[in-house]
Amino acid sequence: MEYRRSDRVSDLLLRELADLLLRKVKDPRVSGITVTGVEMTADLQHARVFYCISGTASQKERKDIAEGLAKAKGFIRQELGKRLHMRYIPQIDFRYDTSFEYGDRIERLLKEVRRDERSSD
Repeated sequence: MEYRRSDRVSDLLLRELADLLLRKVKDPRVSGITVTGVEMTADLQHARVFYCISGTASQKERKDIAEGLAKAKGFIRQELGKRLHMRYIPQIDFRYDTSFEYGDRIERLLKEVRRDERSSD
């Protein structure tokens, strides 16, 4: 399997975004998030950034975080422009990553099945 340029740029964006959100973005709404992945288009014009929230978050907290990320998007692109030596900085689209919740749900179901098997023995 070949390692495409979009994959390399995705990895670079992941590191830079995580650093920016940790150190530069001052909005308290985005303080508890973790960038889990970046998907780039082949032409490097658009980036889909996936994030998760540490701990459990209500729908209102998710909405607040999404608003904070939307508000910081311009600042983040500006900082990426300073840090990355690319002709075009991609348009960023932040998406909530549901895979952690799904994995947690599967883990709870497996524990329940194991507990039921032990009690039936």
